[in-house]
Amino acid sequence: MNPERAKSTEPADRVVALPLALFSALRPKQWLKNLFVFAPAIFANTIFEERAIEHAAAAFFIFCAVASSTYLLNDVLDRDSDRLHPVKRLRPVASGRLSPGAALTLAALLATAGVAAAFALGLLFAALVVAYLASTIGYTLSFKHRVILDVMFLASGFVLRVAAGAAAVNVPASEWLFLCTMLLALFLGFSKRRHELTLLEGDATGHRRVLVHYSPELLDQMIVIVATSSILCYILYTVWPSTVERFGSNHLIFTVPFVIYGIFRYFYLIHQRQSGGDPTDALLTDWPLLINVLLWAAVAIAVITFRL
Repeated sequence: MNPERAKSTEPADRVVALPLALFSALRPKQWLKNLFVFAPAIFANTIFEERAIEHAAAAFFIFCAVASSTYLLNDVLDRDSDRLHPVKRLRPVASGRLSPGAALTLAALLATAGVAAAFALGLLFAALVVAYLASTIGYTLSFKHRVILDVMFLASGFVLRVAAGAAAVNVPASEWLFLCTMLLALFLGFSKRRHELTLLEGDATGHRRVLVHYSPELLDQMIVIVATSSILCYILYTVWPSTVERFGSNHLIFTVPFVIYGIFRYFYLIHQRQSGGDPTDALLTDWPLLINVLLWAAVAIAVITFRL
């Protein structure tokens, strides 16, 4: 290649590379977690109302901005330990494609914009967004190093998403919805810890210090407890008198097999495929799991909305 021509293309390559690195650092795949803000509107049977759709969608994008700001902060603080991980070492900050200064600047802009926009959906919604931001920053700075509390703080983020979704569309959220969300998030969180522990083996504690306090046996027991609790909690919710009265049908119980299959499928991915470290990746790459989630959503919406 002509040296002069190579030099002339370098600035252009950098112009393209920086936006790509910035977008990748936002972790757009993780935005799927923010779909939890739609849950209250779905279970309150308001999801097809124009106002509810607009407010839930706005809440979704606000959480995408705020969550991405915390991902950027986490990537800057964990860039050295991320380099020990076979997948995380490819992240823009850990790989050197994005400077820590640029990442922190973008994080501040996204957090500020997200919190400011949150006030348009009401004071309660804004307070919950701030609580989510504070909880996630607290996890990043301290609680991710505290055994058991690390996963509980991760689970609290999902519960806050649900609470914020209810506040955004101004509907009450069932206590069952909070319980099911918390238990499912704990299941996924402890599964992620197990995957990290078995994947990294000797390098596990170098990547995440808290893993020194875990063992596969301990995590397996915790996973079984929260998985069983998740299934039982969801079954009770579907047959609870107030649920049947609200939806005018007891047919929500027909969604239970999808919940059981989804949890068992995730067990299979953890133990037989040595995957499951990232629930979002599992959902996007494992077709049986994705189809199961879509079928659950279709049946749940049919029962709730059309009272089938």
